[in-house]
Amino acid sequence: MRRFGLLGYPLSHSFSQKYFTEKFARLGLTDCVYENFSLPDIAALSDVLQSKKDLRGFNITIPYKKQVLAFVDEVSPVVKAIGACNCVNIKDGKRIGHNTDVVGFEQSLRPFLKAHHTRALVLGTGGASAAVVYVLQQLGIAVQYVSRTASEQAIAYEQVDEALLSSHHLIVNTTPLGMYPNVEECPPLPYQCLTPLHHLYDLIYNPAETRFLANGKARGASVQNGQEMLVLQAEESWRIWNS
Repeated sequence: MRRFGLLGYPLSHSFSQKYFTEKFARLGLTDCVYENFSLPDIAALSDVLQSKKDLRGFNITIPYKKQVLAFVDEVSPVVKAIGACNCVNIKDGKRIGHNTDVVGFEQSLRPFLKAHHTRALVLGTGGASAAVVYVLQQLGIAVQYVSRTASEQAIAYEQVDEALLSSHHLIVNTTPLGMYPNVEECPPLPYQCLTPLHHLYDLIYNPAETRFLANGKARGASVQNGQEMLVLQAEESWRIWNS
């Protein structure tokens, strides 16, 4: 049996298990299985690695994309650059860390980019934001982090005003605000200042239209959720596990 899985906590919002289980069935892969490893503490990953000797690879989601690096033997150049890993390939007993979020985000965002998308606000400073910022910088887009509290790295939400939004036409939400079941939540922004020049990207896929996206759409902004990114990163993980 070739075993794959998803590491995170909690995993009530997991897309991957359903996606890969259906993929294996469609391809007639009866020797492949994908399971969730919902671990309240990353330390429990040691037990999983010991007990699941047939584990060939696994994905990582909130909140362990940075902490999982303590459990890998090698990392890809992208993981080395951003310090976040969402895919591990186990080959010849070695655990190699990759980041497929980078591929999924770039490929899904590109069709929506316009010439005026030269500056972006990235909401959140966790593991998912690292992949987003890496891609934006590779595309030559200047980035401003926004977080609950101001720091050397980020400004606080209350510092986002009409002047800032008039120069930052791309806004990416990398936080879980608005994710099911807390669908009434959204990042605290002055949405009334958004315009049709803005593009809002939410990494959340459940619900398909978060309050963040709905607020942007109401002001004429273009919007997209994280569904396509998830599919693209899942397919990249599969490519890595079979390479």
